[in-house]
Amino acid sequence: MNCDRKTFLKMSGMMASGLAVGTLPFLKSCAPAEQQADTAFGLQLYTLRDVITDDPEATLRQVAEYGYTEIESYEGPMGMWWNMGNNGFKDLMDELGMTAISTHANVFEDFERKANEAAEIGLKFIVSPWIGPQDSLDDYREIADQFNEMGEIANSAGIRFAYHNHAYTFEEQDGQMPQDVLMENTDPDLVEYQMDIYWVALAGEDPAAWIEKYPGRFTTCHVKDLSNGANPESTILGTGSIDYQELLPFSAEHGMENFIVEQEAYTGTTPMDAIRENAEYMRGIDI
Repeated sequence: MNCDRKTFLKMSGMMASGLAVGTLPFLKSCAPAEQQADTAFGLQLYTLRDVITDDPEATLRQVAEYGYTEIESYEGPMGMWWNMGNNGFKDLMDELGMTAISTHANVFEDFERKANEAAEIGLKFIVSPWIGPQDSLDDYREIADQFNEMGEIANSAGIRFAYHNHAYTFEEQDGQMPQDVLMENTDPDLVEYQMDIYWVALAGEDPAAWIEKYPGRFTTCHVKDLSNGANPESTILGTGSIDYQELLPFSAEHGMENFIVEQEAYTGTTPMDAIRENAEYMRGIDI
């Protein structure tokens, strides 16, 4: 891991009931470590989908105050750039001392324009967030071919293309894992992968084993904890079943570059309180 990553931090800043804690190597069996260490971490703005549309600029200022230094946007009701345009969005990021590193987008519509806009303001990645469960493995192979084409377009624009998983690609289909099919049929020079660790764990798979199986292919991740109990959902980091204190440094050793906090459920809290607590947790991990 490039130690320069640590210089970016600002000062302020499974399973379902049938699986027991400890089943997977990186599920927690004890409380988070007490050490406090500098590390850069980002936020997927989908976490704030219920509040950000009220005042995107004010919301992003609060995000910066909590210590997030990297932002991953998404193509929501106000577009990828929150009605600021790509250059206006970058100007705000620069003012706040944050870096927009990536965005989720509907890559199946007007992809070249979106890739060029993202590249123009220095994003590293444009990410496909959803393809949906496919009927056959051949369908996944066809999508892999599309991803290779998108990777060529992205590379030509000066940005990298990645795919973000959900649980369905980690559930066996016709004797194979769809995730394997995607990864084995995409060119590593054209297509990278964003591991949503929560969805891998929810599917009953070991995130570390997949990262080790494909070193250098999972270059970003969503850091999202999995609550315990019969009805698992995403929860505050450090209160669920995934031991990020161990997993994130391991991921960095195997090619992970960016660590992006995301939370989708807010039982007993609010989105803004959740990202504040998640930032406090992330500051305790030495990546």
